[in-house]
Amino acid sequence: MRRPARRTTNALYGAGLAAALVLPAAVAPAQAAPLTRTPAGPGPLAYLPAADGEKGQELPGMPTSLDARAEAVACTPASKEKAGKQDWSRQRLDLDRLHRHTTGQGVTVALISTGVDPGAEGLGGRVTAQGEAADDCVGQGTFLAGLIAGDGGGTPTLAGVAPSAKILALRGTDRRGQPDAGLVTAAVRAATAARADVIAVTVALPARDTALTRAVAEARRAGAVVVAAATPEPPSRGSAEEVPARAYWPASEPGVLSVADMLPAGTRPDKALPTGTVDLAAPGAGVVSGGPRGSGHYLGAGVAVATAYAAGAAAVVRAAHPDDSPAEAARRLAATAYPADIPQVDAYAAVTTVLGVPGAPGGQAERAAEPVALRDTSDTDRATGRAVLFVLLGSAGVLAVLWAGFAVKRARSRGWRPAGPAAADRS
Repeated sequence: MRRPARRTTNALYGAGLAAALVLPAAVAPAQAAPLTRTPAGPGPLAYLPAADGEKGQELPGMPTSLDARAEAVACTPASKEKAGKQDWSRQRLDLDRLHRHTTGQGVTVALISTGVDPGAEGLGGRVTAQGEAADDCVGQGTFLAGLIAGDGGGTPTLAGVAPSAKILALRGTDRRGQPDAGLVTAAVRAATAARADVIAVTVALPARDTALTRAVAEARRAGAVVVAAATPEPPSRGSAEEVPARAYWPASEPGVLSVADMLPAGTRPDKALPTGTVDLAAPGAGVVSGGPRGSGHYLGAGVAVATAYAAGAAAVVRAAHPDDSPAEAARRLAATAYPADIPQVDAYAAVTTVLGVPGAPGGQAERAAEPVALRDTSDTDRATGRAVLFVLLGSAGVLAVLWAGFAVKRARSRGWRPAGPAAADRS
């Protein structure tokens, strides 16, 4: 059973997420349409402190969408700023050590977002984007591609989770970034036809769509791990307290890994939309990546950012364990997640842990490499308002064994089984 996504009061959310989704007035051209978060009106225009904590260094925010009410579309301009060093999210995911084991070589991730610029910094030669998918006006899709498979360009410490993986760019939105069920369905089918190893759906729809349900089931039967945003981004105005908990799609489809965003303290933002369908949490505030224009960096946040990180984790798992089925890869991600209110993605543990056979006597998880200790990222977390560090209870090895036993049972109950007649019946 999936864990409910709990909200936590956190006044720093505005700095970590809300402001991160708009562009600075100093960068935007005079004729540019105001930028907004889906689905409400425009927010403030400002630079944000860079996640590396360097005094005086600021980065423009990457929007999730453009103003749907504006008559003309003005694309997100190039950033003129560069981040100085690795941000908290990459330290939390321990990417430096992960990359000594695998970089995702041979894996293709289908990214369903606003499109991806094939020639963007750090992605050259590893992006397939045809037609409208190669036109990323919003910029978010290119930003997310960098988190999944970017090599960091001139800043290797800002590489993505799987910097050797390939990206198949697909549109799940219109040019302004507004999600569309028909586009998402077509994109999932295209990803299935292309035999993508991982399919990342970074948008969330409010209603279940029969065609999309079938497309997701077909993708899983074809061998893809499907990762999806647990909720849309919260509206820029109003309180999430006014919105009742509900399911979103395709994150709620059987066998799909549903992902929520977390702050540096490990909690969800206080304005996060409530839902009862979350499997994993991943960093989703104060995250640095590139965009479709220029070689500068942006600061991004939200559920889509977390989904990209989870998709990157799925990619390195598939590269490191090529004989695992999609169901086994999903089980591995769940079983090795850091135990918390919502289990937190741990790509390094997922790659290096030896999992026992589920249900077998003595089945357990053992580390194939040195134990993992959660890194103290307080120095780099100051810019996003980190106030609390995780307290390590016991050895990492004991935690892995105890958590794996619980998570494996939960994963089996969620339908992560090899594709077959039963899976078809559930779809």
